[in-house]
Parts: sequence; structure tokens; C-alpha cells
Amino acid sequence: MSIFDRLKKVAADAVKEAAQNVAENFASKRETFTFTALPESLAELQATPEADLDTPFKAAALTVCAICAYAADKQIGIEMLNWLRGPRPLSNMDISFLDDRFRDGKTYIPFSYFKGAKPDNDYTPDEPYTLTIFTNPYSDDNPGYMKVFLESGGADNPREIVLRQRGSDGKWFLWDQFILVGIRDPKSADPWA
Repeated sequence: MSIFDRLKKVAADAVKEAAQNVAENFASKRETFTFTALPESLAELQATPEADLDTPFKAAALTVCAICAYAADKQIGIEMLNWLRGPRPLSNMDISFLDDRFRDGKTYIPFSYFKGAKPDNDYTPDEPYTLTIFTNPYSDDNPGYMKVFLESGGADNPREIVLRQRGSDGKWFLWDQFILVGIRDPKSADPWA
């Protein structure tokens, strides 16, 4: 083998290794959570295995559960969300935003993120309740924050939740959520169905 051929082989191997490293660094991570029942109180939420909040995925999964609880009982939902927000409780503006999202009976929106929930079945999730949360290559662009995504059975594009890590203990807390935006109406609300 000539020197030229050896150099080509070394260069080709280096390119192949670099491509593998890039692919590994930009791969998205997915985590799936299963709940036999959704928490109906702050104590039940805090009793889940995810309540240690040691990953942004766990904090995001519990955020969806808390928003489902808010749809059923505003006060319980506020307690759960305040706990998930750590040292930054909901403001009056945050509560007003949540109330506005659930106006006109749109309490089905947070349930649309669970497996099996789609417009045809009025966003009734399969049981046990299963939720998949994932990242993308840009999820951790801001140090101390993580942006995770969820797919809704009623939307074409994923929705996001932003989490912030507390430096003193490494726990992750809800910073912002964008999961209560419009989705397709459930079949029962479609006048043309």
C-alpha cells in the first residue's frame, strides 16, 4: 500500500469517526413514563417515583400530570404546579393564562399528550397512562435549562416544556410550558362529524 493510499485510509477513518461522534452528540433522548392512575393531590404527586425531580424528563412528566389535575380542580393543580416550580410559584398572570386555556371546556388538551389520546376518541388516553418525552439537538443550548418535547394526538408538531436546574441540589423545576396551545377539536365537539 502506498503512502497516498494509507493517508486516504487514515483520512477516511477520521471522517467516519467524526461523523459518528456528531451523530451521537445530536441524537435525541426519549424517556417514557407510565402511571397506573394520575395523581389527584399534591401528596399523591410527591409520592410518585418521578418526584425526586433528578431529571428534566421527570419534572416534565409531572408537569403534564399537574396540568391535568388543574383541569379537574384548579386549587389542587395550583398546589402541584407551585411545588413543581420550586422557588418560583405561579403568578396571578400564570393562573389567568391557565384559566383562559381551559375556558370553553378545553380540559382535554393536557390529556392529548398521553398514548392513545386523539380527536376520534375525544382525547381519552389508553390506560395505564403513558407519556413519552424527548429532546432535540438544541434542547440544552442554555446552561442550566433544558427544553423537552411532547407529541399531542391532536397536533402536527411537538410542544415544549422548559425546565430549570437548581444549582444547590441538581433538581429540575418547571420554568415554562407551551403545551396548552390549540389542538384539533375532539370528535364530539366537531359539528361536521
